[in-house]
Amino acid sequence: MVSYLRLHRQNLLRDRINAARALLRNCTLCPRQCGVDRLRDQKGKCRTGRYACVSSFGPHFGEEAPLVGKYGSGTIFFTNCNLNCVFCQNYSISQLGEGTEISPEQLAGLMIKIQNSGCHNINLVTPTHVVPQILEALELAIDQGLRIPLVYNSGGYDAVDTLAILDGVIDIYMPDAKYAASANAQKFSGIEEYPAINRNALLEMHRQVGALQIDTDGIARKGLLLRHLLLPNGLAGTGEIVNFIAHFISPNTYINIMDQYHPCYKASGYDKLNRKLTEDEYRQAINLAHKAGLHRLDSKKAIEVRLF
Repeated sequence: MVSYLRLHRQNLLRDRINAARALLRNCTLCPRQCGVDRLRDQKGKCRTGRYACVSSFGPHFGEEAPLVGKYGSGTIFFTNCNLNCVFCQNYSISQLGEGTEISPEQLAGLMIKIQNSGCHNINLVTPTHVVPQILEALELAIDQGLRIPLVYNSGGYDAVDTLAILDGVIDIYMPDAKYAASANAQKFSGIEEYPAINRNALLEMHRQVGALQIDTDGIARKGLLLRHLLLPNGLAGTGEIVNFIAHFISPNTYINIMDQYHPCYKASGYDKLNRKLTEDEYRQAINLAHKAGLHRLDSKKAIEVRLF
């Protein structure tokens, strides 16, 4: 049984909805702590008011293998973000606001459509700033028969207090671990305290769901799946990040060390970001992960690098 059904059957989901909605009154939903009244449609750093905005939804086959399976991961791309990454590859959605405002009823309907299409999960992309709206829709979707796992696919800049509201709701957490250095987090994403906030969020997510559990069909059912996007010139601080994960979370952590970085959005204006990653940089990152003790690396390419 997926996690949220237990809460719903125990009549506890409504309490979580109320707790999350209360955070919108003087918004402290994320670490930005903007303090605007989003219940009255005021907008802070995430540029989102009372209702969520969605840019697209449907089966996605470009996610990690345990999420995709045979029928795809059912992504819902939420508009806007609480980060301002200058290299964001989805910047038209996250930074330029591409999308349409929807009601909880409409969002619940998207979840049901995704389930009916055969997807293995509901993949909530950039959900940090719309947790209350997601929970409101979830309750309605459960009543319509929703039964597949929820994936919380975030940039990793999440408040522990908000994550606590999601304890027992989310089956799979898939956050980013973007930076080890505060200076780079400030320069490239506008958030100096990202490393500390991110580490606390990762610890809380792991406390809730543990290591990633994959069934006999190769499909993820519950647990933590981490993403780390490599940046050129070592700007992400990969060595420090993989050591933290191995020593403070678990060497059994499933992690996707991603090599697809390419300059986009505003990245061309930064000398050290204005190029693609090299093969040697990727190999070094994979070696750092293995040296730290991490052994569940996502891609076939990572395995090939290890054997090289």
